[in-house]
Amino acid sequence: MERLLALWVPEYAEEKADGASLRTMAALLDALVSVCPFVEPIRLGLLTLPLRGPSRFFGGDEAVFEVVRATVHDVAGVTPQLGVAEGLFCADLAARQGVVVPAGEGPAFRRAQSIEVLGRRDLMTTCRRLGIHTVGAFADLPPARVAERFSAPVRVLHRVARGDLQEMPGQRDAKLPERLRRSRGEEVHADEQMGFFGQRSAGDDRAQAAAHRLRHRLGVESVLVAEVLGGRTPDDRATLVPWGAPRATSRDQAPWPGRIGAPAPTTSFRQPVAVDVVSETGERLELSARGTLSAVPGAVVLRAGTRHRVRWSAGPWPMVERWWQTPRRRAHLQVLLDTGEAFLLMTEAGRWWLTGVYD
Repeated sequence: MERLLALWVPEYAEEKADGASLRTMAALLDALVSVCPFVEPIRLGLLTLPLRGPSRFFGGDEAVFEVVRATVHDVAGVTPQLGVAEGLFCADLAARQGVVVPAGEGPAFRRAQSIEVLGRRDLMTTCRRLGIHTVGAFADLPPARVAERFSAPVRVLHRVARGDLQEMPGQRDAKLPERLRRSRGEEVHADEQMGFFGQRSAGDDRAQAAAHRLRHRLGVESVLVAEVLGGRTPDDRATLVPWGAPRATSRDQAPWPGRIGAPAPTTSFRQPVAVDVVSETGERLELSARGTLSAVPGAVVLRAGTRHRVRWSAGPWPMVERWWQTPRRRAHLQVLLDTGEAFLLMTEAGRWWLTGVYD
């Protein structure tokens, strides 16, 4: 049976909100192809590759281990746990324990494992009541007795314990290869923006390929794209996310009470611009404790001294956030100027800011 080298990277075993684990797995897979073209992603945080070929090429198992550790560290910035054993079930366990099982000693290694590694609580509880604490002791039970007492899934695990099967059901993430291909842009997303007749242009393909090359060369966080998320204000909603990151819809679907209604500004400033809002008589407007303005907006004064008369205004919309820590109290105001420009203004702590411009 072929010996497998398993790489266990616990830092990326769980998907992160921004999709960093999936992108890192794709980058690791691409980088490890130079070590062995038969690298296989099993699930997030776990990859395997056959050891015999790379060992001959690099001059021994230890040389392969060093190359693999250096490759993973260069891509992900962490050192993986490596394990070698025959079959996926044992190789996975060997990687988690950081051991190299010598050739021919796979059955002994498998039999010595705790019954817990088979991953079923009902099986573990019943076996402990029967005085069975290891995989080997469970494997020694006659198949007919196992069939009498346990369900069909447990009978499959009994075959794994006996060595008849080399991996447990569900040990692989069957959807992971497809997700990795999508993260590279090799497949069209279901919600992808298509052309007028539904076609995908050559420019789209070139852009995807260029983004993939940049990410492969510069790192998984090197290519950012704009995205609109859930939030109350336009500057809260506009953000940059890594290319290929899955969308987290839970935040977008929140009610967000007090949210600024449509339409959103065409331009939202990362850093708001300080302005003054005054009345017709030149008095500076202030926001009262009840969320009302001290006067009707008459003009907006930019820091350069330019003054624009307000033809129309809407608001203010008071907003109190983060009451559980340091409260933030602000209000927004929409104004239409005599120049035809439309601004989204914000007042906070007695100061006025320009946060967005409408077309």
